[in-house]
Amino acid sequence: MSKDKSAKIPTPQAVRGTQDMLGDFADRFAHVVDTFERVRRLYGYKRIEVPVIEPTAVFARSLGETTDVVSKEMYSFDDRGGESITLRPEFTAGIARAYITNGWQQFAPLKVATHGPLFRYERPQKGRYRQFHQLDAEVLGSDSPLADAELLVFADQLLKELGIGEGVTLTLNTLGDAASRDAWRAALVEHFEAHRSDLSEDSLARLDKNPLRILDSKDPKDRPIADSAPDIDAFLTAEAQDFFGAVTSGLDAAGVEWERNARLVRGLDYYRHTAFEFVTDRLGAQGTVLGGGRYDGLIEALGGPPTAAVGWAAGIERLAMLLDDDIIDNRLDVVIAVEDDGQFTQAMKALTTLRSGGFSADIVATGSVRKRFDKAAKIPAHALVSVGTHDGAAYINVRGDSDRAKEVEAVVRAL
Repeated sequence: MSKDKSAKIPTPQAVRGTQDMLGDFADRFAHVVDTFERVRRLYGYKRIEVPVIEPTAVFARSLGETTDVVSKEMYSFDDRGGESITLRPEFTAGIARAYITNGWQQFAPLKVATHGPLFRYERPQKGRYRQFHQLDAEVLGSDSPLADAELLVFADQLLKELGIGEGVTLTLNTLGDAASRDAWRAALVEHFEAHRSDLSEDSLARLDKNPLRILDSKDPKDRPIADSAPDIDAFLTAEAQDFFGAVTSGLDAAGVEWERNARLVRGLDYYRHTAFEFVTDRLGAQGTVLGGGRYDGLIEALGGPPTAAVGWAAGIERLAMLLDDDIIDNRLDVVIAVEDDGQFTQAMKALTTLRSGGFSADIVATGSVRKRFDKAAKIPAHALVSVGTHDGAAYINVRGDSDRAKEVEAVVRAL
């Protein structure tokens, strides 16, 4: 069969909402991940890995059949054995499934963290792709409000260490315990039923199965009705009030600033108590950079024992976009220019010694000898080392005046 040599290889960008990464943004991406890994160790969160592919039922049961993620956005297909499988659209369901199937209840309370790619078929927007990446942190098997507070302090420290704490606001709400939520839900249904004829088509569909999500509606037609709906505070039990008070007291003690947002909700019935988002206006309309909440009913909904749990997730691409321009130093520590092939052995000795000592280093030792120095000088680096001969004598010159360049020079001169 003949091949069409003119056919072009499709790029990831041909699949809308995917991307390749190189250079500055790839470095920003890696910086976010490296910072997350360092901070999660400070808080004693264990690294966890879960599969990219799970049975579709894991996500359908955890996210809810009526949600947009399940009904419109999941990449689901039948494998060759006829089983419906799905590319994971989020981490929490897979972690909850792993907690049940691996018997990790014995380690409760279990603090875990992970990061990696997720997949959703949705309209691409700034910082959001159909293959995107998230950081994720979860505490499973703890019903203490201190777990919520610690997770939020963890998130706050992460954002500050990334240098993006300024301009990002923690917004916080309580969904109450089961009794609080049930009473509030009934009041919301009564309120929305009274305005049924004025609701949008999407909100009418949510009214029977997911009425809390109407509070989140972006449809201008729904906003006056949603804004006049009762707040949960009138329905909170004493226990729910105490729980929320303990969370906020923990945040105050840790010096974490927060704002109450009584309209911040989670539509699914397994969510309880704390719901939160870190938001910014620097990314357009979709301003959430990290969000989560307590989901005490999820593991039971997946077939496990009643288990309290709380967690958050953050988009790596979005965090990378918020980094200051000067936070990533892409410069190598040193570049070596070999200006005489007879000194190549000495140059390689210097290169190996520097790398073994923890210095990032590269070498220019090919092409025109006369152009090597100029070529090396164009590579961003703290120090430029030239190795060659002059009047029959070997020389090593070091250029650069930063502290790192001085450290390079000390190593090179000691050879």
